[in-house]
Amino acid sequence: MISRNCLIISDLDWVTKAIENLLLKEGFNVYTAKDGSSGITIAKKIPIQLVITGMVMPGLKGDEIIREIKNIDKETVVWVMTEEKNFNLDFVIEAMKLGADDYFVVFKDLPMDKMRKSLVNFIEKMELKRRNEELLKMVESKETEDEIQGNCEKIRGVLSIINKVAPTDVPVLITGESGTGKELAAKAIWKKSNRKDKIFIPINCGAIPENLLESELFGHEKGAFTGAYASKVGKLELANGGTIFLDEIGDMPFKLQVKLLRFLQEGEIERIGGSKPIRLDVRIISATNKNLEEEVKKGNFREDLFYRLNVIHIDMPPLRERGNDIILLANFFLKNLSKKEGKNIKGFSPLALSRMKEYKWPGNIRELKHKIHRAIILSSGELITAEDLGFYTSENRITLQEAKKQFEMNFIMDALMMAHGNISKAARSLGIARQQLQRYIKKYGINVEAYKK
Repeated sequence: MISRNCLIISDLDWVTKAIENLLLKEGFNVYTAKDGSSGITIAKKIPIQLVITGMVMPGLKGDEIIREIKNIDKETVVWVMTEEKNFNLDFVIEAMKLGADDYFVVFKDLPMDKMRKSLVNFIEKMELKRRNEELLKMVESKETEDEIQGNCEKIRGVLSIINKVAPTDVPVLITGESGTGKELAAKAIWKKSNRKDKIFIPINCGAIPENLLESELFGHEKGAFTGAYASKVGKLELANGGTIFLDEIGDMPFKLQVKLLRFLQEGEIERIGGSKPIRLDVRIISATNKNLEEEVKKGNFREDLFYRLNVIHIDMPPLRERGNDIILLANFFLKNLSKKEGKNIKGFSPLALSRMKEYKWPGNIRELKHKIHRAIILSSGELITAEDLGFYTSENRITLQEAKKQFEMNFIMDALMMAHGNISKAARSLGIARQQLQRYIKKYGINVEAYKK
């Protein structure tokens, strides 16, 4: 997250106060200095995005300050200001040559319109830079693992719909059990769309408390509620021009459904505490493991919103219905995860392959990946066995004590997998206290970070 730190360097208290008030209203952290040397000291200790400095002051002059600031960080934006009585066009031109990005002539009744306009433009550039950095990280971290793998008839049908719908901007609703790859399908649509060079923002509507979700999606103005010390840009604004993926849309509170519907109808939002509509261009892809038609009948989900989201429907098939894709995916995960763990595992034993095909995979692809990852870590041979995967038969029987230990460890790891590494959520699903689960995690040396996805 890019900080909003601004440094004002001025020996005129009334100028500093006027600018500081404007910056605070826009959500900046403001640092002040009465001379250039003090300002430079601050800039060396704190990452500053914007410096507003006087040109004529005791000690270091404006041109020296600009040079020093740019030496610390050439990306720092510098605005220079000078009183009307000291205004010198040649001085300003020299400041711009040194790297100053803008200038202001200061009057006693300081007009803030020009500065406010420049500040708004600066904030927009900061947000654009942040979005581009996020997009770059996402592009750099793309792996084959982020692609939909499979060759069964149902997956070919899914890919066919994705290819047809991707170039459009219509909303898409993706349904399916947990772990079937709904987010992969959403990313596949984004990667094949005309917005592939713009940002893709996923947000889990079921993982964020109701009182925070509205601010997370729509943003808020400073002072909109207790604790809103600065304005915040919501995820919808950040996704402007790109794509937002609303996972677990069926868990969205009813009040927020109304605001989302308004955006889908009018293309506008309002921040919490705001009064000015903000026009946006964002493609909406949503997903749920619930039956939204049933939720509509129960009164839990708005019918009009359901039809707005469900323009194109993609249903991700459960793993148990994908036939030989189970083995295809197993080998795919084995290859990638073995390399990641630095192990040379060549394949699966015949019994392991048989058990994988027989098993119903209630956690779907996520469970398959998790079991194989765990098996790779625990395995000491060249082949993954049925026992490594947690499948026990008369042919690979272990002691009761070992079986209890394995069951307990697997049960905890499965809960963490389903909770995406959220210890509190996993503890609730297991019916135990958070502290107790933490003791089990320590006992078995479980790496919780591996489940956070």
